Amino acid sequence: MALKATIYKAAVNIADMDRNFFDDANLTIAQHPSETEQRMMLRLLAWICHADERLHFTRGLSAEGEPELWRRNDHNGLELWIELGLPDEKRLKKACNQSADVVLYAYGERAAGVWWSQMAEKARALRNLRVRFLDDAQMAQLAALANRNMTLQATLQEGAIWLSDATSSLEIHFDEWQQVE
Repeated sequence: MALKATIYKAAVNIADMDRNFFDDANLTIAQHPSETEQRMMLRLLAWICHADERLHFTRGLSAEGEPELWRRNDHNGLELWIELGLPDEKRLKKACNQSADVVLYAYGERAAGVWWSQMAEKARALRNLRVRFLDDAQMAQLAALANRNMTLQATLQEGAIWLSDATSSLEIHFDEWQQVE
């Protein structure tokens, strides 16, 4: 018998000062049986960083050809492809060919450092690819906020993300490994 996804609910208040975007969103997030809470919370954080009424979680780990999140335009074309982890060059090229913007959220310090040393030169050729890295300490703090019913406040300004719930708060800074030119 296959394991079922664990469902999380998140009520998120977002104040993105850089984009002048303010929203209250109620999200349902399915945690795949093989997915850690850290990875699931990174998906949520990626959604917060790019929050938009058209940004949607996909089937993610359950669908090989889909990103973790995507934003489609009025004609169903891909505007934004958001990937998590350390994908191979073929997957990154596919994403960059299908979407105008691609953002990769890398994590896992030991493996990510090795991966980036091998991938950095190849990634530079992908002009619409942005690579952001979140270190293990911040990933652990982020995972500590995980709760089946979350109420979160997020403020984004000048590269910093302040994320809090009723009992704790944290400040998150990504290492920007590759910017879009």
